[in-house]
Amino acid sequence: MDQAFIDNVYERLEFERARKGPPDAFPSLPPIPGGRYTDPDFLALEREHLWKKSWLYAGHLDQVPEPGSYMLWTKTGSPILIVHGRDGEVRAFYNTCRHRGGPLVKDDQGQVRGGFTCGYHGWAYDLEGNLRGMRDRRDFVDLDFSCLGLVNVRCERLGNWIFINEDPEAMPLLESLGPIPAQLEQFDLDSVRHVHSYGLEVACNVKVLLDAFLEVYHLKSIHQDTVDRFLDHRGTSIFLWPHGHSLMVTPNRRPDWVDPGTRGMVDFPNVTELPVKTNLSYNLFPNLVTPVAGNGMPFLTFWPKTERSMVIECHWFSPDWGEGERHELWDTRIDNFHRILLEDTQFAPQIQESVESPGFRGIQLNYQERRIYHWHEELDRRIGIERVPEHLRVQPMLGDLVE
Repeated sequence: MDQAFIDNVYERLEFERARKGPPDAFPSLPPIPGGRYTDPDFLALEREHLWKKSWLYAGHLDQVPEPGSYMLWTKTGSPILIVHGRDGEVRAFYNTCRHRGGPLVKDDQGQVRGGFTCGYHGWAYDLEGNLRGMRDRRDFVDLDFSCLGLVNVRCERLGNWIFINEDPEAMPLLESLGPIPAQLEQFDLDSVRHVHSYGLEVACNVKVLLDAFLEVYHLKSIHQDTVDRFLDHRGTSIFLWPHGHSLMVTPNRRPDWVDPGTRGMVDFPNVTELPVKTNLSYNLFPNLVTPVAGNGMPFLTFWPKTERSMVIECHWFSPDWGEGERHELWDTRIDNFHRILLEDTQFAPQIQESVESPGFRGIQLNYQERRIYHWHEELDRRIGIERVPEHLRVQPMLGDLVE
């Protein structure tokens, strides 16, 4: 993160604090159609064109730390095997034998030596996915091993973080993220360590909860005794970037404020002042939100379960603490953040009931909430505007504000 960007952020924070209304150039946003949260046909389009064709956070290198380590990942409905190869590369394949579709692994995580063997008929593959052996080869006619390797899934890394995309034509991960990788370099991505992960099921459509993490308009209602005590939401500055990504920068009420639950924890050695004096919250489209800090960060990932239920996962990451156990304050920090998550989720089931009622006609967003509108514009681009029923489309309005 260069100094010019940091200076730009501070200028924009001051502008936001001082303004009396939205900037003159900001458009009046049409309501987002309510059916985008409930209509079965639209949600089917979303499943097909969003979750199967986006870069999605899948895991951390600590979860597959050495050659032969693997994890089974099923967030999109497809069984995907993520493998640490002999050459140090992390690859992904469908957990599907090329013979008759048997699974190569059944455990969520594990370790193998030479490769994988289908438990159904014994076809064997190496860590690079090549077919290496089978039972009763004499019974097959003109079998070409080179054409029967495991089917690859796009698997790329941002530092130690592993991402999956089932679209073979997708733009490379780092290119698709625009300015985000360069801004995150200050967190020494190749040494970031995994601390803890857990999930929480919530009875609402996935977008109902994700929307809440793209704005701070709700702080004074939901987080009166927590986040609102140290963040000044009226100074929030927002950056909209191509491909649906965005950044929300919210200043601390006091520039010298330090979370008392993190005092003494290890810091990233190269972190700039911005994550210390403000709250930087990135949205890596479509479903990853990370409020980064100088001493670690969570990845919040939002996953649809059904049309009316979802799972929010919280993955915590830390600077490298060296040998031994992680800092003793991590348990306190995770518990404190969990209480904030419970504040954010408390109304979600009731909101789901409301969006299904005749009283819900659509979402009327303000200037502070423009990240939500930006997210929906990108969703229509991913689906293809011609596929979206006209009454459910989002009118493109923010193009001039995308940087």
